[in-house]
Amino acid sequence: MSERVAIIGCGLIGAKRAAALSGARLIACADLEPHRAEVLARTAGGAEAVTEWRTAIDRADVDIVVVATTNDALAAIARFALEAGKHVLVEKPVARSVAELDTVAEAAKSHGGLLRVAFNHRYHPALLKARELVDAGAIGPLMFVRGRYGHGGRVGYDREWRADPARSGGGELIDQGIHLIDLSRWFLGDFPHVTGFADTCFWDMPVDDNAFLILRTSARQTAFLHASCTEWKNLFSLEIYGRTGKLHVEGLGGSYGVERITFYRMLPAMGPPETTAWEYPRADDSWSREFAAFLDDVRQGRPPSPGLPDARAALDIVEEVHRQSGRQFLAEQGLPR
Repeated sequence: MSERVAIIGCGLIGAKRAAALSGARLIACADLEPHRAEVLARTAGGAEAVTEWRTAIDRADVDIVVVATTNDALAAIARFALEAGKHVLVEKPVARSVAELDTVAEAAKSHGGLLRVAFNHRYHPALLKARELVDAGAIGPLMFVRGRYGHGGRVGYDREWRADPARSGGGELIDQGIHLIDLSRWFLGDFPHVTGFADTCFWDMPVDDNAFLILRTSARQTAFLHASCTEWKNLFSLEIYGRTGKLHVEGLGGSYGVERITFYRMLPAMGPPETTAWEYPRADDSWSREFAAFLDDVRQGRPPSPGLPDARAALDIVEEVHRQSGRQFLAEQGLPR
């Protein structure tokens, strides 16, 4: 029997999740805007549409809850779902702060449900290929990572929910930047040494639109990262440097360009490297790959990875960069951190 799913938040990301359930069955949709819930429910042919998310979660026939709301609601909904005995896939960053995230972790520990953090970039085929090559030792011991990720916003972007610190918990760093942090940790490990600056360079908003980070592991491997919503041509680039080669992942499909990975293998005589490239022009299937992995977690009772420890490590870095930048976004709004 296929797992039964409730989706909370029926906007763009909720719709992507509904289209990528990998054989599971959507039976309930909840959104504060009734029309959005109704539209998504129709795609599932008989799913219930409601405006009260607790009603969807409390259904006895729901096995998995997908939380795809704005950042201010993620933690409370994930916590409620865990307390209701459900398994949960929750969009990054899971919470607006480490303290808020810790309440979710306590619910997971107390009630035993599995929670997967939706860092779907790990499931892009070029990044999976990079993981495969690194694990095979193709570029030797890793030295450093250089990552850039950005978009150019749109007219009115500085008046949307991501620009409201009470709803978002921050700007570009906690939005796209947290993907760069997670991917860097995936390849290099934990970063006890954090240096960074989050600034507002262009947009008329009280959160950051650019963030610059230098992260170092205890073995002195470095991640040099830049996240930006003043990147007027959408960009994704992750370069992974080893002692005997380099991998360059670029593009995510769509407006970010064709997804590809290029492997530059150092020759014994050095000089121009041997170059091999793979391209992935098909539609983005990271969402379905990620959900299929979560279904395997649930069926095997396996702790999901990425999970809450990964989200907490990434948020720790976000908060430290905010601190170094003199910004405490939630505190500035008079909200608990």
